[in-house]
Amino acid sequence: MSDKTEVLYNASCPICSREVDHYAKLSAQAALPITYDDATDPDKLAAWGITAEEAAKRFHVRKGRLTLAGVPAFIALWQDIPQTRWVARLVSWPVVNPLACLVYDHIAAPLLYQMHLRRQRRG
Repeated sequence: MSDKTEVLYNASCPICSREVDHYAKLSAQAALPITYDDATDPDKLAAWGITAEEAAKRFHVRKGRLTLAGVPAFIALWQDIPQTRWVARLVSWPVVNPLACLVYDHIAAPLLYQMHLRRQRRG
């Protein structure tokens, strides 16, 4: 791992936080210097230069100066964690990648965002 990896995720989303907590546990076990930032923290959002809405809509990873969102962000994180490298390789395949992006961009991310909006309305 050559560049520092930083993760920005919606910790108020039970699905997102459960998944990212799993990645955080794996990275801690491997003593990886990956940081996990809560997108509900205004200071973290300011440091990332991302709005709360953008952060709630998509998963973000920063590697050095490059900020990735969606499936490319997951791939970048999975590449760093030994137990998930195989997933990064699989999702990077030319046939699998466009399908994974399609499912994430048009089904998973919008669904999670709508759930986020409902949680916000309930207060």
